[in-house]
Amino acid sequence: MARPLRIEYPNAWYHVMNRGRRHEEIFVDTRDHQAFIDLLKAVSEMFNAQIAAYALMANHYHLLLRTPEGNINRIMRHVGGVYTQTFNRRHDHDGQLFRGRYKAILVDEDEYLLGLVRYIHHNPLKAGMVKKLEEYDWSSHRGYLSDDEAWQWLYREPVLKEFSTHLDEARRGYRRFMAQDDDGSLEDIFSKMNLPAFLGGKEFINKIKDRFFVAKANREVPTAKYLAPSAREIIAAILTIYEVEESTLFISKRGSTNEPRDVAIYLLRTLRGLPLQKIAEILSVRNYSTVSTTLTRVERRMAQDEEFKIKVAKVKAVVKKSQSET
Repeated sequence: MARPLRIEYPNAWYHVMNRGRRHEEIFVDTRDHQAFIDLLKAVSEMFNAQIAAYALMANHYHLLLRTPEGNINRIMRHVGGVYTQTFNRRHDHDGQLFRGRYKAILVDEDEYLLGLVRYIHHNPLKAGMVKKLEEYDWSSHRGYLSDDEAWQWLYREPVLKEFSTHLDEARRGYRRFMAQDDDGSLEDIFSKMNLPAFLGGKEFINKIKDRFFVAKANREVPTAKYLAPSAREIIAAILTIYEVEESTLFISKRGSTNEPRDVAIYLLRTLRGLPLQKIAEILSVRNYSTVSTTLTRVERRMAQDEEFKIKVAKVKAVVKKSQSET
């Protein structure tokens, strides 16, 4: 049976979910929950994923996110692969964790954005896990009501602005909205075995069909980041911290790690937001799949190697300083 078409385009919104195989738990303890949230934060930086809502249940998760670069497949492959490895390592398991590929529903934000945020945040309440939404630690609900910097990564603006342009009033409107029952149509949709590919009005669905079922464009779409550091500033900072010649960044030897080059790839992606193909061109990497593999390797190493993480932070500090001087 053919896999369903994954529709990707810049600024697309998706509701994403997945379950444990045989309905088994995918979050056993608080460390599992936190590891998944840390992973969401990482992909928001690495792949420019704008995550507006999430809820982590015992055997499944819900996400609502926007993809400025049209890269939902890359984002969710990373999430699924890295979390499975983390979970299996912690719990001495092997093999498949999820029942299959994630399910992504393309969303018409004008019709369903607010309703989906409420549906996602209501999950623990409807499951009887808490009596009040604020009591649940593993959803993004509290992030909408908090000024804590720990929530700065959450993409709250498009939701809150639906209630008011003034933050306090927007939060009051959000609270009132969350106190209401879910839209019955969403309950019906998510209670079915087979979820739809689209969630939107007739005009939205027709527009998507006209655009993607006639001819599907396969290309990476770069994102413009006018305030981001230049590639030259990033490379110069790496050469300063690692005390190497620029030619070092172009060396690739099978079986050995070129740390300055790996860091260059990581920062060109996370600080500059360059597409994988462009990074490959700048550093003379043979193909952009190698860039993708390197990003995953660096992210894992930063989570495990404090000394390496500090060194990357030093490079970032030099980049920041160079920007302030220009």
